Parts: sequence; C-alpha cells; structure tokens
Amino acid sequence: MTEDDKAPNHSPLTQEVTLDGDTVNVNIFEDGNGGWLLEIIDDFGNSTVWEEPFQTDHEALAEALDAIDAEGIETFIGKPPGTPTH
Repeated sequence: MTEDDKAPNHSPLTQEVTLDGDTVNVNIFEDGNGGWLLEIIDDFGNSTVWEEPFQTDHEALAEALDAIDAEGIETFIGKPPGTPTH
C-alpha cells in the first residue's frame, strides 16, 4: 500500500447535521499537510468543498455550522441523480 492508497484521516468532529428535517454530512479530514479540509455532502451524494484548509478541525466544524446557520441547510442540498437541470 502506498501513501496515495491510504484513506484520509477523518476528524472525530465529522458528523451528521439535521435542521428543519433535512440532513447533511459534515466531513472533516486531514489534508496531509497539517491542515483540515471541510466537505458537506447531502443524501444524494452532492458535495460542497471549501478550497482552503483550516488550521484545526474545530475551526472547520465551526465554519460548517456557521454556514448552515447563515445560508440555510437547503443551500447544501442538491438535486437527486438523474434530475434534469433545465
């Protein structure tokens, strides 16, 4: 197994967040360079990823919760697979 084959190290702060009946997964994992990456995934597999790493996993979680609170959880929920876009 090479370094590239290893699964990312997820933070213990990775969690599901449910608000107003909608649920997303907040994934926080190491970037391999001492930072933490943030990704929010909906039940359909749609993903929102922050481009810049965070210094700590706590900062990444705080950003996710702030964004969900400020923008609404529905902002992070896309269309089901196979749904026409027009």
